[in-house]
Amino acid sequence: MSKKKKIIILSCMIALLAVTAVFNFVLTGMNLGGNDTEPVSAANYFSQYRMERMSTRNEELLQLDAIIEAAEEGSQEKSDALSMKLELTEITEQELLLESLIKAQGFEDSVVTIGLNSDNVNVIVKTDELTQVDAIKIYSVVSDEINAAPENVKIIPIS
Repeated sequence: MSKKKKIIILSCMIALLAVTAVFNFVLTGMNLGGNDTEPVSAANYFSQYRMERMSTRNEELLQLDAIIEAAEEGSQEKSDALSMKLELTEITEQELLLESLIKAQGFEDSVVTIGLNSDNVNVIVKTDELTQVDAIKIYSVVSDEINAAPENVKIIPIS
């Protein structure tokens, strides 16, 4: 099997792992008991999301490290894996920075996700009521740090 095919297969595995982690997160967040009167606790949501994100990113980085080790020096596969690893690291840093800056704006907690293959930015904040002023504060922080267009930023309140 050629190295190009191996890289494509490993890249697909990384994408599947990320999709699986997202589905796992979404499905475990659903109320499986059938009792719709119990809302998901916001504290659980934020901590669970952070754990899932960290776990998924670590798996992705380990797979990229394996590709980097297996690829020949100077090859396109190694270069692609290194740039993807760098991009994942930059996205992680941006998400953590934005979360801290949003908390500094007075919100109790927040989670930020930045799309790897898109310009989308999702901001989930813990708040009882999200006013227009709050949304503008959040968008200003996101816009200043990563130059996201308004149509690509989605702000979701959770109480």
